[in-house]
Amino acid sequence: MVLAAQFMALLDTFIVNVAAPTIRSELGASGAGLQLIVAGYTIAYAVLLVIGARLGGLLGHGRAHLAGLAVFTAASLACGLAAGTGQLITFRLIQGAGAAVMIPQVLSLIQRHFTGEARIRALGAYSAVLATGAAAGQVVGGVLVSADLFGAGWRPVFLVNVPIGLVLLVLGFRVLPGEPRTGAARIQARARGLDLPGLVLLAAAVTLLTVPLVLGQELDWPVWTLVCLIASVGFFIGFAGYESRLAARGGAPLIAPRVLRIPGIARAALRILVVMAVNAGFLFTMTLHIQGGLGYSALRTGLMFAPTALVFGAIGLTWRRWPARLQSALVPGGFALVAIGSVAIGLLMRDGGDGGLWLYAAFALMGGGMALGFSPTLTGALANVRPEDAADASGVLVTVTQLGQLLGVAAFGTFYLNRLDTSGMQGPGHVVWACALALSAAALVGVSAGLVRRR
Repeated sequence: MVLAAQFMALLDTFIVNVAAPTIRSELGASGAGLQLIVAGYTIAYAVLLVIGARLGGLLGHGRAHLAGLAVFTAASLACGLAAGTGQLITFRLIQGAGAAVMIPQVLSLIQRHFTGEARIRALGAYSAVLATGAAAGQVVGGVLVSADLFGAGWRPVFLVNVPIGLVLLVLGFRVLPGEPRTGAARIQARARGLDLPGLVLLAAAVTLLTVPLVLGQELDWPVWTLVCLIASVGFFIGFAGYESRLAARGGAPLIAPRVLRIPGIARAALRILVVMAVNAGFLFTMTLHIQGGLGYSALRTGLMFAPTALVFGAIGLTWRRWPARLQSALVPGGFALVAIGSVAIGLLMRDGGDGGLWLYAAFALMGGGMALGFSPTLTGALANVRPEDAADASGVLVTVTQLGQLLGVAAFGTFYLNRLDTSGMQGPGHVVWACALALSAAALVGVSAGLVRRR
């Protein structure tokens, strides 16, 4: 039940990409307005994720999940009925806030209610859903926009969430395990509180980082975007210092320093950041090239990513049953496959063609490599997390996942668009080749991180 909600929320991060041209023409949205429609959800989601994780600890993870699901479903309905750009931006922000409360509870519920092999299976399913949701968003978005159901144009990409959300709410009240809390546990949760100064510092830091990353390319990187990025570093440093001092005084910081000292968490955060950045950058740049450079329809563009989603899901669900002698090599091997797949895509499309059937094989290779880079990393990181730290660890890893996606779109999207503007006679095929090399280089960072051993 919670993975279905997770899938729906992830779908909404990407499903709007292929609907963006239709939204722009029907609502008359400006470039900046369209960017906020697409990215407002992501901004609110990223800024409020850690807050959502803490609310789960205070209210109970099941209750918080259902509350976030209710807000998300209502906001989806409002988005589908929006009459103008301003309304749609507002409702997308609310939709992202609902997802931020709903999604951190998924990992926390898995950590608290599954143990041993059952937890490994649950985390494998979670990993598969996390990345297949991204590629599936492209596919489903293309199908819904091309179908033009009842002449509704782009609106079904939001309205599709409503019946699904209502079913999940009904099931959730019946299926989600109860979380009886003893008097001592309730008192401890209330004592931790929300850490309001920490919330303000972290929200400011993430906002100053995400807003310029999302809007910078569209606005040609004005001075304020660079100022915000520099200021975000200061706020992150201030947040880390405040949290450390609060913990030293015996307080309850928003992110307990001991969580970051759990074996494997820091290294896992780096790996997850890299694989999510490559995943988002790959989907974003390939969508731009296939629709813009090759002139394919939204439906055909979306369906081209099906091999990536299918292979990622299959490997995410089965890797733990592979021979034990291979397990230690899965993560660096996965990043190596991503590097090879990226170069193969660049070579296939460098001359302006669509790569034929070999392109689908390269897309499948990308999905397999990213699954191996992500799923074992997440499972290994959470293996040593105690139940009482589940909410904080979940908030950290889900936030890193979201920031990785933002950085991937911003970095590789900017690189692609800038090269496209200056490509001259070379054409978009050579731009894809350059971008593929950049994606491959990022994947090699993941290979290096996978080979580092703890002393």
